[in-house]
Amino acid sequence: MPRDERRRQLLSAAHHVFVDNGYHGASMDEIAELAQVSKPVLYQHFPGKRDLYLAILDTHLESLLEQLLTAISSTDNNKERVGATIRAYFEFVASDSKAHRLVFESDVARDPDVAERLEKFNDTFAQAVSKVVNEQTSLPEAQSILLGNALIGMSQVAARAWLDQSTSVDLEEAIYLVSRLAWRGIGRVDQEQPAE
Repeated sequence: MPRDERRRQLLSAAHHVFVDNGYHGASMDEIAELAQVSKPVLYQHFPGKRDLYLAILDTHLESLLEQLLTAISSTDNNKERVGATIRAYFEFVASDSKAHRLVFESDVARDPDVAERLEKFNDTFAQAVSKVVNEQTSLPEAQSILLGNALIGMSQVAARAWLDQSTSVDLEEAIYLVSRLAWRGIGRVDQEQPAE
């Protein structure tokens, strides 16, 4: 099997094991067995479980960031832009791959390398959102960055909360409700000044 194809096979098997068992509950033996390779073959591609986990995390973060940046640039209509961005979060957590568990519910989130990757992801996307906020309002950069982070946090938390109760709220309705809430907030933020 070509090296790239083998690597994809190993990452796919490891993804399933990490999703099912978490980082601490996963073993290289189980990953090798699911991939139907020997442990030496697995170790030829990944020196250890941590390297394998980080490779999977990088793949999911890059994919999610690409989806989110595409959503932001998909239209010049700010209301539609908010909806597209929130949809991207909801569709990510609704995905059958359960990649959100590795990104947002990691049992090794405090590991320095994992934390650094998550922080870089959030910072990169917050900068992209705050740039749009800054361009579309009269708010200064610092306030735009704060709002960018607030919108991201709301989207992530709402999507994960929806997943926990997904049988009671339809996906499209959830996206509509959260998008409406976000738009009503961000759409008015430039119209009101804080009290003196």
